[in-house]
Amino acid sequence: MIRQPAWAVVPIAAATVLGVAVSGCMAHSPNNAQASDTWTRSYTVDPGAEVRIANASGNVDVEGVDGNTVEVAAERIAHGATEQLARDLVPQIPIKENVSPKLVSIETGRIDGILLGASYEVRYRVRTPRAVSLRATSNNGSVEVRMLSGRVSAQTVNGAVRASDLSGGLDARAVNGVVNVQLSELGTSNVSLTTVNGRVRLVLPPTAKATVTATWLNGAMHAQGLTFDVVDDSKRHFEGRLNGGGTPIDLRTTNGGIVVAAQGTPEDPQGTPEDERR
Repeated sequence: MIRQPAWAVVPIAAATVLGVAVSGCMAHSPNNAQASDTWTRSYTVDPGAEVRIANASGNVDVEGVDGNTVEVAAERIAHGATEQLARDLVPQIPIKENVSPKLVSIETGRIDGILLGASYEVRYRVRTPRAVSLRATSNNGSVEVRMLSGRVSAQTVNGAVRASDLSGGLDARAVNGVVNVQLSELGTSNVSLTTVNGRVRLVLPPTAKATVTATWLNGAMHAQGLTFDVVDDSKRHFEGRLNGGGTPIDLRTTNGGIVVAAQGTPEDPQGTPEDERR
């Protein structure tokens, strides 16, 4: 019932290189040595451009800001059995760029060969114009996005998806992790939140007009501070119209609960008692 991006990368044509600052951060334990640097770029984009961040391992944090500039700071972190191994590994961590005024695509590449006694991750912090279309993914790490008005796709395998102050359409997916979303406005574009092992929580303005469909296997669905016109309320499925219905919202999990709450409702990590359901 769960509905389930390598991108072609070409050499960068025009980017302003802000520099690479080596931090020289080292752990003292010889079995957990660490080194890192920070890879930074700045790009000017057209209104309505698309931004893509694809990370193999590590968190992705994206914030919408005023202006027409995309700023990327990627902390490359290497772990090794020795300090020298970690230090040597850092500059080998590839970050690939595909850039034009309409598209900024950044992807963590893979180091060729087999790593013995070493591992690496990249932690992205991105500041982008609010109205861009965003695709942010990580295989091992959380994805967090906020203050965006364009279409957002946020996906991870092992980690959480958290989003706040969004006003455009949204597709948020996790496999092993929670999906926690707060919409400051609900437009006409559909919203889809999906996870396999984790909880789904969606916060909406109390005046939002939406048609909500929720599906789960092991768990329950709760509403907090919102009243639905119920269309279907079965053991593992719910459909209801909020304020007469409107924007399609699809919520899905296999192992976990689903909560739809009004803005200002405190989050309860333990969920809502069954007798308070809807």
